[in-house]
Formats: sequence, C-alpha cells, structure tokens
Amino acid sequence: MRKALVLFLLAPLLFSFCHKTPKTLYTIGIIQLLDSPTSNETLKGIIQALQDGGLKDGVNVQLKMRNGMGDISEVQKVAQNFVTENVDMIVPISTPCLQAALIATQKIPIIFSSVANPYLTRAGISPTEHLSNVTGLSSEGPIKETLKLIKGTLPWVKRVGTLWTPSELNSEYYLEKAQEAAAELGFGLVAVPVSNESGVLLAAQVLINKKIDVIYQISDNTINASFEALGKVAEENKIPLFGGFLQSTELGACAAMGWDFFDMGYKTGQIILRVKGGESPLKIPIQSMIAIKLHLNPKAAEKQGVKFPDDVLKRASEPPASGETSPKPGSIDS
Repeated sequence: MRKALVLFLLAPLLFSFCHKTPKTLYTIGIIQLLDSPTSNETLKGIIQALQDGGLKDGVNVQLKMRNGMGDISEVQKVAQNFVTENVDMIVPISTPCLQAALIATQKIPIIFSSVANPYLTRAGISPTEHLSNVTGLSSEGPIKETLKLIKGTLPWVKRVGTLWTPSELNSEYYLEKAQEAAAELGFGLVAVPVSNESGVLLAAQVLINKKIDVIYQISDNTINASFEALGKVAEENKIPLFGGFLQSTELGACAAMGWDFFDMGYKTGQIILRVKGGESPLKIPIQSMIAIKLHLNPKAAEKQGVKFPDDVLKRASEPPASGETSPKPGSIDS
C-alpha cells in the first residue's frame, strides 16, 4: 500500500521528466541575395567549416538559410524576421545582406562574408575598429591586377567595357575602383547599368555596340548570377571577356583573377565557430582574403581571339595543354 502511494505521488514528476521540452538548438540565420556562383560557393564553404567543427544542422545547431531571390526588400524582410525569430547569429553573404542585417539588429552577432568593402556599410572604420556585434571576411577583388593582365595580354586595347548594378553598393564601389585603375593604365572605361538578372543579356548587347575592345566584368551578385549570358554574347561577337571571379572561366570568360569563394566561406565558418564558442565579435578583427588566383580557359580564349603570353601561362599552376578541349582552370597564389 505504501509503495503504491509513493508511486502515485511521484507520477507527475516522472511524467514531467519524460515530456521535458528539448533544449532549443543554437540557431544561425544565413542570408543570400540570390543564387550566384560566388555566394553559393561561399555557403558551401561555411557549411563545410561548421561540419568540420562538429556542428551538424538539425543535430546540435539549426541553420535557417534564406534567399532574397534578387529582391533587396525581401532580404531586408528576411533580416527582420531573423530578429523576430530570435536567432543566435546572422550570417549575411554579400554587401546588400550585410546592410539589411545591420539595419535589423545591433545586438545579435553578425558574421558577414563575401563583402567587397564592409566599411562602406558602416560596419566599422578599420579591421579592429568595428561594431561590437559585427565581424567577418571582406572580399575586395583584384581589379587593378586584372586590368594589368588585360594590358599585358592585349596591349592594343583602348576601350574596356563592363556592366554594373546600381542597386548594389558593392557594384558601385567596384565601378569606381575600375574607373580609377583604367585611367591610370590608359584605358577608357565604358559602363552599362543592369537592373536585374533578366536584363544582363540586353545590357551586354548594348555594351558590345559601344565599340569596346574587351570586356572586363566587375564582380557583383546580379551579374555573376547571369554571367553565362554575358559569355555567350562575348563568344558570338568575338570580344575578349575577362571575369572578376574565378568561376567565370567556366561560364565564358577566357581568364579571371580573384578569390576562392569556398575558401572564403570556410574561413567565415571558422569565425562563426569562434563566436558560437563564446568569443566576442568585437575581439575578432575583420579579415580579408589575400591569395589572388588566376584561372584560364584556353577554349574560350581561342574563340575570343586571345593568345596568352608565356609569362601569363607560367603564372597558372596548371598551364593549359596544347589542343586541350576541356581545360581545368589553373591557379596561382600571389
């Protein structure tokens, strides 16, 4: 009788233990502006770093991955929703996503990636002087170095063409840097604006009609996402096309200089792990990519009438073989 009474009294407590609500997982909200080769590679690198650090989505961390589909207002809405959902960290991939996150919160840790110049967004004024809840990895592209590559490869070039996206602060910044470098190297720079992904093809055709000698496409989210359309226009018109991100050589560019965006994402993931582990973003300097790589596509080069000098071929870690029909891009750290 006494044993039955004890079990009766303990039953509610035992029931509560059996039905205890599981601890809420640490939640990371990741924002992309759209699907582009650069942002997708960055995301892959982030996820790989988290997995290597022992974090698995749905097991010991929750990843909320959102895509604005090219709509900046949607990106802003996503950032606000993350705040409402009380995520533990926000990871914006690209400048527009960082801008949205900065507007949405001053408290939740923000670890950004693939941002051309974070200081333009007022995230800080130097690598060590930045907002207390913000740090990450900047990715300013090697614009002057690429224009020097064009000059060394095609010394006859006078007019360089590019597309840019006015709605992206990073694109405007890159355009200004390209204008400065072009003037210094004796090039005239012709720029045509693009409003969205679907407008890239028409803008590329307009650019060709500007009587340019070569296209050097600065890197931005909108144009990167539709780079293949630009590649087709360059091939049809036999205009040399140099890209502002490495994967562009797989989409029609004859050459490209830039960063390994998977590596960039991986480095960002390592910062995420540090902050999740308790380190303050304020104590982590904003980092920058250092190793510039060169990728070549000899098949595209042949179609565009480009012959790379020996010194350029030697700079690639895997120089293209003669007659190679499906080349592997070479790379060099510099």
